[in-house]
Amino acid sequence: MPESYADPSPRRQRSRQQLLNAIRAQNGGITRSELSRVTGLSRSAIAEGVQDLLAERLVTEHRMESGLGRGRPSAVLVPAAARGEVAGIDFGHSHVSVAVAQSSGRVLAEHRRTIDVDHQATGALDTAAALLARCLADAHLAASDLIGLAAGIPGPLDMKTGLVRSPTILSTWVDLDPARELSTRLGRPIQVGNDANMGALGELRFGAARGCRDFVYVKASHGIGAGLVLNGDTYRGTLGIAGEIGHTQLPGADNWCRCGNRGCLEAVVSISEVKRQLTHIRLKPEADASDPSLMAISSDPVAARVITGAGRTLGRVLADVCNALNPEAIILGGELGTAGAPLVLGVRESIDRYAQPAAAQHVSVRCAQLGLRSELMGAVATAIQHQAIPV
Repeated sequence: MPESYADPSPRRQRSRQQLLNAIRAQNGGITRSELSRVTGLSRSAIAEGVQDLLAERLVTEHRMESGLGRGRPSAVLVPAAARGEVAGIDFGHSHVSVAVAQSSGRVLAEHRRTIDVDHQATGALDTAAALLARCLADAHLAASDLIGLAAGIPGPLDMKTGLVRSPTILSTWVDLDPARELSTRLGRPIQVGNDANMGALGELRFGAARGCRDFVYVKASHGIGAGLVLNGDTYRGTLGIAGEIGHTQLPGADNWCRCGNRGCLEAVVSISEVKRQLTHIRLKPEADASDPSLMAISSDPVAARVITGAGRTLGRVLADVCNALNPEAIILGGELGTAGAPLVLGVRESIDRYAQPAAAQHVSVRCAQLGLRSELMGAVATAIQHQAIPV
């Protein structure tokens, strides 16, 4: 192996990792000129870094014919087929899920445990470590076999500091650095991000958003948040808290929200509120009203009416999102997203009514294909995407 990339400088190592992340983030490949635009690196740094990545067989180069019969064919860089295993962790408000998968995305082992994540930070982190150990044992692997790890948490994460900042969401996590806490427990570096962003990546890589470059993934469970994918890349905002649509104010609503305000979307439309409404209606005998699963009871006409009403309220906010971002698709995830057609109908009606007609006409509304596993598979996808370069 040539000395130039066998022992790279820290600057060159960072550039190589930045280039590799950018190449892995593009489903259809990326050219050198596009890499310059996406990363901001100089042409010489890109040429040097790409040469290293090609030599290490981390990426491959494909020639694409222009179709005009003249000129040099353009070359696109694509990730090489990786070999190895990765792990993804999903922290919900009331559960922890862990999966170990091959770098192709095929899950080898998966476990889930119910726990009050919001109020038991240490317990939740310890549970994640225990579940990962169990998954590794099931897959006959050791932690040292993993080439990437990632986790999603259900709250705002300051991407500049890595700390949880909101005192009203994940109250026992405030000022914790989840990446450091997990790395200490797992003995490996780990990528950590917001769970709605993870859900968006899960649907982009394995689910209903495959082929989309501009879409909004909505995680509607105990809280409501959105993962924004714009031009094929996750948009996080200045601090990493973009997509907090659950705290959009609804005219005329006065429900108290955990953020301290009245009338927030998630105080009016959340899985807890929808289930509360369902307990007060008489469902068909075959429906289980004591612990209603939205998927199971959505065919009941009265339950469907409640769910559609929730969809209309959610869709009123998403109509403004469509006006602002002009997405190709709205993907409805989380526990509320499992309700299926009645929820889609309500969201669709409000978007058609309130969004600018051109934006409404060209946006598709659909439920998450991965159901309650979107965030977990997004963590798996993130682990695959952020495999570290061997040094």
